[in-house]
Amino acid sequence: MADESEIRAQMIEAFEGADYPISSPMDLVPALPNGPATKFESGDFSMTAMELNTKTSGGDFPYENVEAFVDDIIADLKDQGEL
Repeated sequence: MADESEIRAQMIEAFEGADYPISSPMDLVPALPNGPATKFESGDFSMTAMELNTKTSGGDFPYENVEAFVDDIIADLKDQGEL
């Protein structure tokens, strides 16, 4: 089983380097340590940034800060039963 707080921490670390506010998922790519292949893992959960973009709604842009963006992605993953 995935640890939501671990996934949240990984996402915040990966996405916090973006130049906020962000207006699209493409604004996040330069901040990612391995680009779209950056992987988030915990327990049986494993998903790349590219997979997040295709398997979630992608968020409600624009976002003013990393916490708001990650909150929406985590909520979306939970709604879909991924977390």
